[in-house]
Amino acid sequence: MTTHKVGYLIGSLAKGSINRKLAKALVRFAPPELEMSEISFKDLPLYSYDYDADYPPAGKAFKAAIAAVDAVLFVTPEYNRSIPGGLKNAIDWASRPYGTNSFTRKPSAVIGTSPGAIGTAVAQQNLRSVLSFCNSPQMNAPEAYIQFTPGLITDDGEVTNEATADFLRKFMQDFHVFIARVRSVLPKDA
Repeated sequence: MTTHKVGYLIGSLAKGSINRKLAKALVRFAPPELEMSEISFKDLPLYSYDYDADYPPAGKAFKAAIAAVDAVLFVTPEYNRSIPGGLKNAIDWASRPYGTNSFTRKPSAVIGTSPGAIGTAVAQQNLRSVLSFCNSPQMNAPEAYIQFTPGLITDDGEVTNEATADFLRKFMQDFHVFIARVRSVLPKDA
């Protein structure tokens, strides 16, 4: 059994974020072949190319964390019909300087939750555009726009609605299959 290391980024920096709850649920539903770990970006300063010659420790650590995983899962809210600024900043750190893009050929998936009826659909489309430019192969289906209702996911990541739990479990199984498929044609060290 091949194990794949998956780093997940939670787009919201808020401790009580509903997307943090969703991430906890996804970790619970991950098949045993996926070794899940959060990659935090809360300590990154705002990116500037002035750092390119000498990345600060937080930038080096973040790039190393992305480099160490086989795939990346983005769990993000929607802010003003786009992705949160902190998440975009993190992607900028990981994809710079030119020629050192940590997302190149790294499988990725996008999911998010919001109280709104369309979930995080617009933010996810913006994120997919950025990931395309970063040359990250993306799991395009199933799309996952989760409408968060009170009590849907506990603070510990337990999903209280069985249909939602089944969907999230299948999403993680599909992500595992996608990672294996991408890695079969784009080996990590190629």
